[in-house]
Amino acid sequence: MSSSAVLDVWEAIAAEAAGESQLWADALLPEAERERTPVFSPLGDGRFALGLETIYEGYLVHYGRPRLFAPPDPDTALLLGDYLYAHGLVRIAARGEVAAVADLSELISLCSQLRAEEAAGDGPLWAATAALLGTGALDGLRAALRLHGDGAPLEAAAREAVGDEQVGRALAAHDGRLR
Repeated sequence: MSSSAVLDVWEAIAAEAAGESQLWADALLPEAERERTPVFSPLGDGRFALGLETIYEGYLVHYGRPRLFAPPDPDTALLLGDYLYAHGLVRIAARGEVAAVADLSELISLCSQLRAEEAAGDGPLWAATAALLGTGALDGLRAALRLHGDGAPLEAAAREAVGDEQVGRALAAHDGRLR
């Protein structure tokens, strides 16, 4: 993803959220404090970058340190995170990518389960989802995590798909953003 495309992603997320609600506009960080750092979208197909980063920003609003927003309270954070999840799914659905929407819905659901159970594995799940989005290759890999708490097959699949260095960089960036 080129640096101008990265800026376009961040500007699109911020501008569209602000246009949707004054509440979201008020939750935006000042321009100079926004971090325009993609985490998982570099692992996948560029056509999914905006939707994937929108959903990931929602995840960070719920569970980590968001890059673009600073919600003033937990209620606003919950609503904003859910808005970003939904808006990211809409972005992917608008491309006609039904399998990708299903993968992202599973990602959101399984991440919520992991967080509720205080279980590990969200990083490999994000990495594999980004790398294999819409390919139909994630079902069995997600089952290993869901049923057995084993994220290793997801991480191995992501590393095989895009390389050790890229996945390692994404996972380190993700770990640095979580609470």
